Amino acid sequence: MEVKQLRNRLLQLFPEDQVFTDELFRLAKGTDAGLYRLVPKAVVRVNSEDEVIRLLGFCRTGNLPVTFKAAGTSLSGQTISDSILMETGNGFDFSTITNEGATATFGCALSGAAANRILMRYKRKLGPKPASINSAKIGGIIANNASGSSYGIRHNSYNTVKSMRIIFADGSILDTADSESCRSFIAAHPQLIAEIEQLHRDATNNEAVREKIASKFQLKNTCGYGMNSLIDFNDPIQIIQHLMIGSEGTLGFISQATFETVHDAPLKATAMVYFSNLRDVSNTIIPLRSCQVSAAELMDRNALRAVEDQEGMPEELRSLPEGAAALLIDTSADDEATLLSQMAEIEEKLAHIKTLAPIKFTTDKQLYNLYWNVRNGLFTSAAATRPPRTASIIEDVAFRAETLGDALTDVRELLVRSGYGNAVMWGHLLDGNIHFTVFPDINSPEEVEKYAIFMHELCELVAVKHGGSLKAEHGTGRNMAPFVEKEWGVEVYDLMKRIKRIFDPEDILNPGVLINDDPDVFIKNLKRIPEANPIIDKCIECGFCEVNCPSKNLTITPRQRIIAYRHLAGLAVSGNEKNNPVRKQLKEISYPLEETCATDGLCGLACPVGIDTGKLVKELRWKQNGKLANKVADIIANNMAGTTALLRRLLPIPHYIGKSVGYPAMESVTKGLYRLGDGAFPLWTRHTPSGSKKITRNILPVSSPDSPIAVYFPACITRAMSGPSFGYKETEDIPQKMLSILRKAGYTVIIPEEKDRLCCGMAFSSKGFRKQAQKKENELNDALLKASHNGELPIVCDMSPCLLHMRETLDKRLKLYDQVEFIHDFLLDRLQFIKQPVSVAIHTTCSSTKMHLEEKLHTVASRCAEKVIIPENIGCCGWAGDRGFFYPELNNSALAPLREGIRNATEGYSNSRTCEIGLSINSGIAYRSMVYLVDKATT
Repeated sequence: MEVKQLRNRLLQLFPEDQVFTDELFRLAKGTDAGLYRLVPKAVVRVNSEDEVIRLLGFCRTGNLPVTFKAAGTSLSGQTISDSILMETGNGFDFSTITNEGATATFGCALSGAAANRILMRYKRKLGPKPASINSAKIGGIIANNASGSSYGIRHNSYNTVKSMRIIFADGSILDTADSESCRSFIAAHPQLIAEIEQLHRDATNNEAVREKIASKFQLKNTCGYGMNSLIDFNDPIQIIQHLMIGSEGTLGFISQATFETVHDAPLKATAMVYFSNLRDVSNTIIPLRSCQVSAAELMDRNALRAVEDQEGMPEELRSLPEGAAALLIDTSADDEATLLSQMAEIEEKLAHIKTLAPIKFTTDKQLYNLYWNVRNGLFTSAAATRPPRTASIIEDVAFRAETLGDALTDVRELLVRSGYGNAVMWGHLLDGNIHFTVFPDINSPEEVEKYAIFMHELCELVAVKHGGSLKAEHGTGRNMAPFVEKEWGVEVYDLMKRIKRIFDPEDILNPGVLINDDPDVFIKNLKRIPEANPIIDKCIECGFCEVNCPSKNLTITPRQRIIAYRHLAGLAVSGNEKNNPVRKQLKEISYPLEETCATDGLCGLACPVGIDTGKLVKELRWKQNGKLANKVADIIANNMAGTTALLRRLLPIPHYIGKSVGYPAMESVTKGLYRLGDGAFPLWTRHTPSGSKKITRNILPVSSPDSPIAVYFPACITRAMSGPSFGYKETEDIPQKMLSILRKAGYTVIIPEEKDRLCCGMAFSSKGFRKQAQKKENELNDALLKASHNGELPIVCDMSPCLLHMRETLDKRLKLYDQVEFIHDFLLDRLQFIKQPVSVAIHTTCSSTKMHLEEKLHTVASRCAEKVIIPENIGCCGWAGDRGFFYPELNNSALAPLREGIRNATEGYSNSRTCEIGLSINSGIAYRSMVYLVDKATT
């Protein structure tokens, strides 16, 4: 079926905004974290079980294969398709907590991190803890039987999922927690139930098969189906439920699941232990399994070398001998006595094993985080230094404790022999689960052949020689499908093929994944990775960035922007752009690619290799800015005093009119103007600030000659438009409130001379006006150096985004503080707080997140208000300077959960006046600068 015809038929079943058939949307949304590329004919976003059933019926009728996709963080090629790709939408993003958090039901589109945030208040957490947990969604975690650094054999999805709702290929639903649903399903599917029962008998009555299955699942194992289901359970419903776990979307769709959660002890300790070689560290696995250990993370010398030169890493890493290895041991408890006892037991159990230094646990939070930063930075550093045009492939194997030392030695020798001697190796020791990276240039046929030979030798070494698992937790996918029979043997593999036929006789559910007769499928449809732009060339397309992106539910995500840009760059290099030049295509996709990107940089925090996709977008804007746009930018940059003065005079006018005729009537007019101008006019709402009052003084002294001195730089935004708007009880603007607090604290305040013409340059930089941005940065730098006596005095700025830009661009001698940071660090002990009887919601801006101000914001708010609420699942607000005025849909999409998230809060506070506009619009309460709350709560 042609794409156009397919689209027309799908639009008869689904709303237009849920069907994607545009070439670049299909490419971008059709990509996952693996090394394979298939482009779907259509992507359909579903938000309910009814829509899933509708799509499955359509695919069944048209004999069209369908693949389910959650977050797309899978590494083995299990969530891509060249047919229909079904994307789970926000309708499956829900949760229900029961039994004080001991059990919890989550929709398949909720991320693992979001689930854990909900469980945190009950001191509980999910058992599975994959490295991708911040992005990976419940559906994917279950479908891959993910585990991670937690003890994977005990706390994986297989052992912690209590029940689930499943939609099968024929559209039928089974709720394994509902006895009536189970009875109805059994009655409606007698043949399927009979075949499941026969599978159970065939697996349990064959002693060799039964023992092989039992033996293999003493290890982590996600190679093939969860065959332990056939021998662990007699009840066909339980067998079905557990077969679904790790089935990678080939047997049915899991819409929700109820977990038995795991206790999350609050007190934690960790030790970084160094060994001479991998054999010695491998000897710790058996004694550690008898201790209370939360995690035991192995790192080889290459892994440690990858991070040893980074800022803040432990000094001892650089002096470790060649061949050394480290083990990060983590333990936790509910009370100090128990924690000390567990630490002592671990030290005692490992006393007979030679280490390079004595085992020493720490409970110091800073050191604890430092050690985990070593572990968490391994893959980041390795992937960031890989050669251009190479893929980043993470292999995932597991071995028995008694053979681990020999097996790791063999794997390292194979890597060296195969030309991958620089591979970084780490793993979850309790499970004998080891990961390592290889970086083949899959653009080169010779490199692909070398990788293929390596994979064949690896499979022989792991599955045959050492009896290990070819895939411990990353799933089979296409990457390991040709080798499943090698690991399991003919008899068990035949059982797996029967399972697939029983559940999906028409083979429409993710065909080619897990079961595949093509011996070369693991080296087919490999991604081609062009050198597109140095800003993004290190991207591994993992999707970790997507959860932080404010446009993720509106247009596309950072990963998808990179994929689209790479595609266009590849066309340019290959010469295949003649009929549709790259510049023209960039213009055609400007709205999703560039216009709806907030350039907030939060994607860079989540990215394993530190890519800030916003920098690419700013570069695109810079290249697109023409002479007229630059001339306008020059006029504004050269006349900042006049610009801010004009805004101060204009902004009160719509509020006067709104109060006279009513805000609803005024907003109807401004919305009409916005639509009429098609983005040329900004959208005014009742929450748009009124004008600020002109600041006339440069020095505001206090009576005491010994008073501390601070420099206050009111940003151009707050000098122009920080007056009250709808919902404000106060009449003062932000600078007035900031000066009031400083006066109460006994500070003499210096405001830079010629303040009216000053600007940090961020507004120009974000739009790609580099020259104008640098001009304003230089002017501000000179003014602040003068006002602060070359950096001797602290400088406070009242706009968090501006402050971050100043830190990134101005003289490092300047001591720059955000308003919240300055209040926390300098004023808490100088002010008298009276806690207000009010519930407040606080919002951490993107810039505050980058500057790690979350705790300080909460601390300041808690000193002022009886109850402080941090709305869940709220990241970047998407206002992005002035973008919310011209693309309000970006702000509305980013803050869709906010109104529910504020709960019973009656006031909102943050530290960016522009962000507060969008927060007010989408919450139903007025958000103000934190200085308003501090001023109200202090004397």
